Amino acid sequence: MALGPRLDLRQTQTLVMTPQLRQAIKLLQYSNVEVTSFVEEELERNPLLERDESAELPNTERAAPDQMPERISESADAAQFAQADTLPGEMAAPLDSDPGETYDMGGVADGAPLASAIVGRGGASDFDVDERGIEDIADERRPLREHLGEQLRLSFADPVERMIGAHLIALLCPAGRLTADPVAIADAMAIALERVEAVRAKMMRFDPVGLFARDLKECLGAQLAERDRLDPAMAALLDNLDLLARRELRRLAAVCGVDLDDLAEMIAEIRSLDPKPAASYETAPAQIVIPDILMRPNGEDTWLIEINPETMPRLLVNERFYARVAPRARKEDRLFLAEQLASANWLVRSLQQRAQTILKVAGEIIRQQDGFMRHGVAHLRPLILRDIAEAVEMHESTVSRVTANKYIATPRGTFELKYFFTTAIAGTAGETHSAEAVRHRIRALIDAEPGDDILSDDAIVAALRDEGVDIARRTVAKYREALRIPNSVQRRREKVVLV
Repeated sequence: MALGPRLDLRQTQTLVMTPQLRQAIKLLQYSNVEVTSFVEEELERNPLLERDESAELPNTERAAPDQMPERISESADAAQFAQADTLPGEMAAPLDSDPGETYDMGGVADGAPLASAIVGRGGASDFDVDERGIEDIADERRPLREHLGEQLRLSFADPVERMIGAHLIALLCPAGRLTADPVAIADAMAIALERVEAVRAKMMRFDPVGLFARDLKECLGAQLAERDRLDPAMAALLDNLDLLARRELRRLAAVCGVDLDDLAEMIAEIRSLDPKPAASYETAPAQIVIPDILMRPNGEDTWLIEINPETMPRLLVNERFYARVAPRARKEDRLFLAEQLASANWLVRSLQQRAQTILKVAGEIIRQQDGFMRHGVAHLRPLILRDIAEAVEMHESTVSRVTANKYIATPRGTFELKYFFTTAIAGTAGETHSAEAVRHRIRALIDAEPGDDILSDDAIVAALRDEGVDIARRTVAKYREALRIPNSVQRRREKVVLV
């Protein structure tokens, strides 16, 4: 065999992940907040992209309900959005009318008080000027350490005690406890332990009461002392919080020297206290979930879904600007503009494809879970990604990306799309049941149990098997613990005071 160089031609097929393809995949799994952030960055970077301002004008028009599709499908707006080259705008209200010259029935001209006319500058309703009174503005809570620092300055005149208090404030944990050992604090500051403890004892009465405690007992004790309720029986209860956690109420009543009725009142007072004063003081406002998909009934037998216009960015490609600037630009500028034009067109198409894919997957999920939509969680069907992927002819990974961080507003509430995917539990007659529906049934059985007949895990298994659910006792125990429901022994002890 001769050795030497030669040329060969070969044909192979490989999957190349272009930057545009990676971008489309990322957009598919982004939440609406992440998509909005990504689009804002592209608007700043790409001069050929602009926001469709017509979509944000008031008085938008929508198709009448009788003109909607009579099946689970995209709405007319969503279908047009998925097929169009650019995102459709919505009809705007007339702009040639002066709001100041418009007659307002029941307004100031009809004798209504001036305060009821909420207008902006020059009588226009643009709200450019905030004319609310100071009583209408909610008071914002200051940071906890700033609040404590002010109380420290008002409570201690001695500079050394102020220094100790400032050091204790700096050592607070998020729950409001003092995790550091007071002995170590005193040694680090070269101050007598008695002085540190005296300052700490006074600061435990700061607002909110119970801060700077070393453990739960001390925290609750400070709050009870502030209410003048720290009597010997309550002190004994604080010394035996482990018995309360195990619901050993009869033994706890004997230790405290009270009957079960008095113990029930003491427990109710303990539950009214705050075990983590700092955490409740600095609680962040709850984040509102904005659904990506809107769903509503369309007649008696069908559902109508559409993309939430508030979460879908509407973009336009400014091809007029490109046509005016590109012919007279330098070579490198023309290359830059061509790249930006391609990137803008690809982003618009990617957003359209993302909306179309989300609607397609969500529509199939609703078809599969029609029983849940109509009758509740007890009729939730077992569902996996493969079932949806086969129905919509997509890959499982695509369905997984579509359902990640996406929410749908249904007549039964707002749910994440992942909520509808649950594992299957075999039935006694060959059918299957959703694990979420079984958990819901376990909670319902326990909530309905009488105080003198507490259901054990074996009794729950028997009740579920009578209903056609073939489930093991360990599975019931696992679901009960996931629902944070105590076992039958603890529930019986807890309900003793109610019998």
